[in-house]
Amino acid sequence: MPSPEPPRPVPPHVPPTGPPVVTIFESPGSGAEQVGHRVAEALGVTFHAQAFSAEQLEGAPGPEDDSLLSRVFGAMGGSYAAALEGPAVAMAQRDEHELVLSNTRWVTDAARSGGVIVGRNGALILARWPGALHVRLDAPAQWRAERAAGIGGTTADRAAKRQRREEGIRADMSIRLYGWDPRDPTRYDLVVNTGTLGPDACADIIVHASRVKAAGTVSRA
Repeated sequence: MPSPEPPRPVPPHVPPTGPPVVTIFESPGSGAEQVGHRVAEALGVTFHAQAFSAEQLEGAPGPEDDSLLSRVFGAMGGSYAAALEGPAVAMAQRDEHELVLSNTRWVTDAARSGGVIVGRNGALILARWPGALHVRLDAPAQWRAERAAGIGGTTADRAAKRQRREEGIRADMSIRLYGWDPRDPTRYDLVVNTGTLGPDACADIIVHASRVKAAGTVSRA
């Protein structure tokens, strides 16, 4: 019987962890898009924005709306489904399992190719993904509101209200659909204050941490 072929070594330029993966969750207005794009470019992977924008979350979908956001709100129930009526509510609630499976598949597929994934419950879904770095971005509420007001041409007060609503909705989505609270800092490898560090510095820190974690994963393999 021939002796088994010895295992072939993995080429040094193809780490066992695969392409870099970074997940980001932010307190609204912390600059995830600015920072995330820089991280993706530095790591040579794709940037994936959040599933819903702040503008989409500002208004509730109407009863005739069949968008993905409408389905998510219906599945969450309570006040989120108040705009939906009759059969639409029951249909949306049956969507809950499908929504979770679809999002989980999407995040997993994105991770296989490598990427910077904002939101989408990435830190939970990819919690055991080899080498994946999970990051939370935060900053003082006033700084985030003033920054958003400057970008969006609105007042800081309105921006602050929008951010509080957005933060609550995103947390409620995760709690209802996945059973976890993304605001828990212990879910992340790294928490970065974008109010004291510019986007370039934040990106540099995240890129370095991603490489360090990936290298540590390889050494333990």
